[in-house]
Amino acid sequence: MPALSLSRRAALGAFAAAMLIKNANAQSNTTLRIGIMSGEDEDIWRIVSTNASKSGLTLKIVTFSDYSTPNQALSEGDLDANAFQHGPFLKAQSEANGFKITPVGNTYFAPMGLYSHRWKSLQDLPPNASIGVPNDPSNEGRALLLLQTLGILKISSSAGLLPTALDITDNPRNISIRELDAGVVGRALTDLDAAVVNTEWAQKAGIDTIKERIGEETLQNNPYVCFIATNAKDASAAWVKPLVSAYQQPNTRQALLDVYHGAIVPAWT
Repeated sequence: MPALSLSRRAALGAFAAAMLIKNANAQSNTTLRIGIMSGEDEDIWRIVSTNASKSGLTLKIVTFSDYSTPNQALSEGDLDANAFQHGPFLKAQSEANGFKITPVGNTYFAPMGLYSHRWKSLQDLPPNASIGVPNDPSNEGRALLLLQTLGILKISSSAGLLPTALDITDNPRNISIRELDAGVVGRALTDLDAAVVNTEWAQKAGIDTIKERIGEETLQNNPYVCFIATNAKDASAAWVKPLVSAYQQPNTRQALLDVYHGAIVPAWT
């Protein structure tokens, strides 16, 4: 076989180098489908998407209008990750549906609040008042535990993080608990004395989350911090850390404070 000329070898070397660069770029440019709740969170994820692009990630944001489907979509492979839930909610859904989904990085803490159009404080809340709570297991449990923390009623210690109205052991004010869909309970506030509402649904319902709040959770030792989640098999994928890092940036922190007007707290250090 005749020897290659210097020019020919140089050309082949340049071609090989170009192919290596092309393959490296192809591997670093990853498109991810991320499930989030529609609304204000879309503004947050536009910033996260810009951050992620600097690490070679292209984010395709898929929005949902209810809590019941994002984990199903993730489990079935229609999403690569989602970002909308806290631990007790994921635990309840996983036990009910057999999901193998795991948290990979904290996002924010959305304090669940007790709101009222009629009453200015807890002390004003009358006997026999009606209080709305979300009816899905984790959020109803969270709401009832908040009412216990606020001294309105007491819950059986055996109920853990998922109590229902049947676990109420002491109700001195004879409060009536109204179980409603999480997306409805805030809009029903005009027909109730008060309601425990997730922050995002409160804002969508037009509730003033500062002026109409008569009770609220605190972040310290709170199990309800939200996070980015993936299928367990993807938890160590090369794109996970860059995705989490794209969220946990100073510009995202500021956007959370601006978009949610202080009603949501960034949950990473």
